[in-house]
Amino acid sequence: MKSSLLLDGHEAAAPLAGPAAAVRVRIADDMAMLRAAAELTRDINTPRPVVYWGDMLASVVIGYGALFAAILLVPVGWAVVAGVISVLALYRAGSFIHELTHMKHSSVPGFRIGWNLIVGIPMLVPSFLYEGVHTLHHARTRYGTVEDPEYLPLALMKPWSLPLFVAVSLLAPIALLFRFAILTPLGLLFPRLREKVVAQYSGLAINPEFRRRAPEGEARSLWHWFEAGASIWAIGLLTMVATGFVPLRAFLIFLGVTAGVAILNQVRTLVAHLWENDGEAMTVTAQYLDTVNVPPPTLLPALWAPVGLRYHALHHLLPSLPYHALGEAHRRIAAEVGEDSPYHKASYPGLPGLVRGLMASTMRARA
Repeated sequence: MKSSLLLDGHEAAAPLAGPAAAVRVRIADDMAMLRAAAELTRDINTPRPVVYWGDMLASVVIGYGALFAAILLVPVGWAVVAGVISVLALYRAGSFIHELTHMKHSSVPGFRIGWNLIVGIPMLVPSFLYEGVHTLHHARTRYGTVEDPEYLPLALMKPWSLPLFVAVSLLAPIALLFRFAILTPLGLLFPRLREKVVAQYSGLAINPEFRRRAPEGEARSLWHWFEAGASIWAIGLLTMVATGFVPLRAFLIFLGVTAGVAILNQVRTLVAHLWENDGEAMTVTAQYLDTVNVPPPTLLPALWAPVGLRYHALHHLLPSLPYHALGEAHRRIAAEVGEDSPYHKASYPGLPGLVRGLMASTMRARA
């Protein structure tokens, strides 16, 4: 998942007025890097269905199994361990929503429907919340501008905006339950409310100015089916809790695990970019340099940036490349381009340094 698990950017920290960083020199496109990226990856550009299904299903089995273990285990310590495992596995399973927005669905038959049935709807993040939104982030002239649903100039904001940006994700489970259990059925009765729900509460976006358009054609039909499923599940879950069929303890553990997934995703979102653009359109190379790779030998990104998200900068060069090919693509390109290539400048050693760098940027911007 590239974006925050927020329904509306108004719940995130909005951009704050203030002096921008020093005037930036426009970065020209490095054509050698762009050619190398395209030419060296043509033979690994096809998704492998067995990898997608196997990875996603294994994550689901581990994630839900650990969730039930956390609910059933009496010793608190073991319940916490099971809960952490559940968060990591379900976060990985949920991250396939990012792949869904880029893949040609005929290349992995049934994957979109399967993912929604076993991950998207139960976790209340059906794929329509991301499809039709995330691709705008990759639009050549939208990235980093006010028209980008997934960009905030966090590096130019006040330092306290960063912890607030992460902390607000704790509200995601409650917001999603409210969205599907309350707003969806009310929208059937009140057309104006429905318009507002579609425009402001139907996208995994962090830009408070973003308003999405109503879907058309096949996307509209799928939206309605997946939204109906999520609404029925949300209403059913709350009803089962209210009637005592689902114990309150089990429900709270479920909320805790989903909140953990949201926080983990929000932390990854925080370091997915350098967030230094002040609204101007950027070249592809400039967009790449504002984005982050965390390649091996660092191991922890496999947990906090799964399903290829550790190669997020490379993904911005090659958005359609399947996640399982990004590691090989990175090795090929890094070996081909020169040491002075911009390609190497988007690689970072790990999460702590990225967070410190972002905090330092906010301090400089406010100085």
